[in-house]
Amino acid sequence: MPRNVEIKAAVRDRDQLILNAKRLSKSEGVLIMQEDTFFNVLKGRLKLRNLKNGSGQLIFYQRADMDGPKLSDYSISPTADPDGLTKVLSDALGVKGVVKKERWLYMVGQTRVHVDQVQGLGSFMELEVVLGEDQSLEEGEAIAQSLMEELGVKKEDLVTGAYMDLILTNK
Repeated sequence: MPRNVEIKAAVRDRDQLILNAKRLSKSEGVLIMQEDTFFNVLKGRLKLRNLKNGSGQLIFYQRADMDGPKLSDYSISPTADPDGLTKVLSDALGVKGVVKKERWLYMVGQTRVHVDQVQGLGSFMELEVVLGEDQSLEEGEAIAQSLMEELGVKKEDLVTGAYMDLILTNK
């Protein structure tokens, strides 16, 4: 199963974060519109990501709910029918909730830097350090910590859990 080290944080200055991400990635980034439907499951999290372009991804992942760098094990399966698959999974498992976001993606080495505007929550940043088979959790954590500093992310802004958890908590 693929693994990555993740960090999520609330964003204080979105414009500055985007400038930092552009500088580090040497790119303008890619805008991705996403609607994630989370389903009721006994372990981990299962979501269907609708990319709003006729494609999607079924994603299962497990990670600890803590702030700071955390290991995430995941598997992804693409779909050409996200609406149909959402209907089938909704009928079978029930829907936990939906997260809608505008995501800017910047690649910095082996790390995906996401700058997200999440409907109902605000601005956030995620780092996903994709680990190679020979890389340790500690190596991924070191990369994530270094990028946090370069992006200007403060430790006190770190967030635990998923956006879905934050939405459910705010209800």
